Amino acid sequence: MQIGIIGAGAIGLLYASYLYNYFSVTIYTRTIEQADEINKHGLILQKESKQRISFVKSMPISKWNGTEDVTIIAVKQYQLNAVVDKIKQLMIVPKNLLFLQNGMGHLKLLEKIPAENIFVGSVEHGAMKVNMNTVCHNGEGVTKVAVFKGDPTALHVLATALPSDFLMNEHDDFYEMLLHKLIINAIINPLTAILQVENGQLLENPYYYKAARNLFAEVAAIVNLKHAEQHFEQICHICRQTAANRSSMLKDVEANRKTEIDAILGFLLEEATKNGKKAPLIETLYDLVKGKENGWREC
Repeated sequence: MQIGIIGAGAIGLLYASYLYNYFSVTIYTRTIEQADEINKHGLILQKESKQRISFVKSMPISKWNGTEDVTIIAVKQYQLNAVVDKIKQLMIVPKNLLFLQNGMGHLKLLEKIPAENIFVGSVEHGAMKVNMNTVCHNGEGVTKVAVFKGDPTALHVLATALPSDFLMNEHDDFYEMLLHKLIINAIINPLTAILQVENGQLLENPYYYKAARNLFAEVAAIVNLKHAEQHFEQICHICRQTAANRSSMLKDVEANRKTEIDAILGFLLEEATKNGKKAPLIETLYDLVKGKENGWREC
């Protein structure tokens, strides 16, 4: 089976490193320089005290022609428009596309994509891109996938081939699957990004904990969440398990990079407006993160 991976950030590099042992993998990069670096020196995976090099084939995204059996799109949500345009310009209809983005703001884009089968995924691994050809796997999890359009069994061969430390679980309902991850991201990411604290501080600091509870109550009301207390306890569990971790949004803020706030809180604000609900805390956090992005552009 041939696998294409579009996007050579932390998640793209992580997937290429693991899938290389089981499939023919090509990773497509934004720049020629990164593709050359991977082709020349290999893709380095760091995990705990161990290191592994995989000589994954790499090309710039301009060379992608959509012929792989499965293409994994691992770019940020705000980078998707360019990828979708590329898909629409292909000479063929791609077979299987798997989109791995945070939030749910990208779902409306997927409705217009020509493809035999489209899947969405929720990534629970912790990964950090060290340099152009090195990724650190700093937290084992699973990848949850569900069909958005087409044959729900089309990724079964891929899902069943992966090892126990890089599992892919198939789910029936893509909306519920993504909503579950969205709720987690909506609490942890913006709060840690604005407060500039590690995940565990949301539990350890009583004032941050109160802010998290209030934000969660607002999110739960917007999405009509059932069994809300169980969901909040899971968020607390994740904060405990990743107490020393810095969220992806915090890392983006620290690096003066664009965040995925539109895909997460932006989506919730649209849902609140659509259903005539108030969302003052969500709106405030959204504006604060967007304000930081605006500040970088003015520098």
